[in-house]
Amino acid sequence: MKRTFRLALLSALLLSSTSLHAEPAALADSICPSPAQPIREQGYVPINGIGQWITVTGAACGNPVILFIHGGPGNALSPYADAIYAGWERHYTLVQWDQRGAGMTYAKQRPTEEVPLTVEQMRDDGIAVARYIEQHLGQRKVILMGSSWGSILGVHMAKARPDLFHAYIGTAQVVNARDNETGMYREVLALAQAAGDTTTVDKLAALGAPPWTDPRNFGILRRYDRKYEALATDAPPKHWWQPAPFYATPQALADAEAADDYSYIQFIGMRGDGMFARVDLPALGTRFELPVFFIMGEADLLTSPAIARRYFDSISAPAKDFTLVKRAGHDPNQAVLDAQWTVLRDKVAPLFKR
Repeated sequence: MKRTFRLALLSALLLSSTSLHAEPAALADSICPSPAQPIREQGYVPINGIGQWITVTGAACGNPVILFIHGGPGNALSPYADAIYAGWERHYTLVQWDQRGAGMTYAKQRPTEEVPLTVEQMRDDGIAVARYIEQHLGQRKVILMGSSWGSILGVHMAKARPDLFHAYIGTAQVVNARDNETGMYREVLALAQAAGDTTTVDKLAALGAPPWTDPRNFGILRRYDRKYEALATDAPPKHWWQPAPFYATPQALADAEAADDYSYIQFIGMRGDGMFARVDLPALGTRFELPVFFIMGEADLLTSPAIARRYFDSISAPAKDFTLVKRAGHDPNQAVLDAQWTVLRDKVAPLFKR
């Protein structure tokens, strides 16, 4: 049986000492009276008409804030964040946001398939979350970090409100729907042909090259993409992808699966006409009013580093840097996290001293 969490149950299960509750515009003062005060809270915040799930974790309120924009869409990062980013909270305040149609946000208010997601709506949600966090924590700006689908929203947010962010860090950066999708198909097909993998070659030939009108085709290609990325990358630690106990109840897992299904259809569309089909980040303009940093896995087949590099080279920004990570693909592993940390330490941290 599928149902949403009851508010009373959430209140009983919250691990935090503080519940997030106010509209961004309604907040008066920061909850951080001292820069040394630790913070660990989670809960629903009213964002653009619906309650959206936000977690905030940090050893000191005065530390710089990272707002993570998760991938998918629908693949909320909050169940795994403590495991993946363990130790980061000593130096940064980490903010996870379950986007509209994802994770705990989906669990609270389930949209039907007829209720569409749009990039513009979710961009505006992300901007509202950033404003909320800055006021809630008494911070002037936050670091914006998006990955995969989150890199689409991240660029839209950075372009719309650069004043809210110290910098934008894009990992597994998407550029253009047709270029990325066609590039993935060609690269996977070439690898299968070179390996004499006739089963995969035949499956891909049956799909034909994108664009597609069958929503299943992208998922089929993604399975073969993962197969070949796995041969050229180092796997992440297994415990990364074990959800924290709060998110591992049968109901939470069922809600997360339903959110993934809903968001996938919104992303791809029933006839290839979903949100992804209209993604063309260079069309937003290639001038950025904030520093921009890309981190790309060398073996990433879904978001090709070559395509990302061409986009990066066209960008003008106050500062920019491109990192290519060996033994890494589209999904994060330890090498990707190490690269993110290096960019934060060597490229972003000096911005706070200017």
